[in-house]
Amino acid sequence: MSPGVIARLRWLHRNVLGLNRRTQQLMLRLNSPQLVALVDHKARTKAVLAQRGLAVPATHARCDRVRELGSLQTAIEQHEEFVLKPARGAGGEGVVVIAGRSGDRLMRVGGGTLTRRDLLAHAADILGGAFSLSQTRDEVLVEERLRTDAALAPFCPAGVADLRVLVVQGVPLMAMLRLPTRASGGRANLHVGGIGVGLHLASGVARHAIWRDRSVARHPDTEQPLSAVRVSHWRDVLRLAARCYDAVPLGYLGVDIVIDGNRGPVILELNARPGLSIQLANRCGLRPLLDGLGRALHDERGATDVERRVLLGIAVSEGGDRAQ
Repeated sequence: MSPGVIARLRWLHRNVLGLNRRTQQLMLRLNSPQLVALVDHKARTKAVLAQRGLAVPATHARCDRVRELGSLQTAIEQHEEFVLKPARGAGGEGVVVIAGRSGDRLMRVGGGTLTRRDLLAHAADILGGAFSLSQTRDEVLVEERLRTDAALAPFCPAGVADLRVLVVQGVPLMAMLRLPTRASGGRANLHVGGIGVGLHLASGVARHAIWRDRSVARHPDTEQPLSAVRVSHWRDVLRLAARCYDAVPLGYLGVDIVIDGNRGPVILELNARPGLSIQLANRCGLRPLLDGLGRALHDERGATDVERRVLLGIAVSEGGDRAQ
């Protein structure tokens, strides 16, 4: 084994957080089962966030029984565009985004069309638990369709871009932008072919990007240089992510946010099991950041103010960059 490979392996061991360590040191220690169960149900989570005055997508309809599918169809007919999703889904599975109508067919974001019967059959699959985390009965949600804002639209030819902010003990610690591609069918999730763009926590400017776990310089569909990404409303995004911890105090939390063209930052959903590809997108390991955060919180004797927590996360992030 070459010295370069050995040095790389040592760096990975020192810096990168793995799945086992994430589970043992973060999820099991910082995330209570009750709060995990809450976050696993999107409708209940939205209700809690809305009660705290946090921006979430409007809910057009809910359905938890097959006999209610007729009423669901009636509600859908009132909207030209919408998102249909499972309440207990994960990883974007089961989500259908309708961008408009062409005659009697519904046009999907990412290509293709559906009949109303197709959509109701899909809703029935959701009710049966086809996409739920536990493969048990689920609930169908119909929500407003959010639109990517003008600053990110050139990097997002289909679907909607979203931001994943990793929040640890109420402190935003790392972030990435997720961009849909034609290969991902308009979804921004990395495991189906979305792009992950790591972001400087202080500015929301691109620092590195990955596609299919490999470095990438340009969007594969548009050839737009990913180094040109700069997220608008950036401090508002970080504040919104930090405020989610006050509403749902999970110590290890992924907050997914869309910069909507009309509404600004809107919380798409929360995730109690955020993945670790965000480290690849940022070309930065989480372990030194977690160590730095632990020292900072000890020195601060806890940080309760949202603005202070945002500044603390930026300081820890910049310190971790220098250390690596």
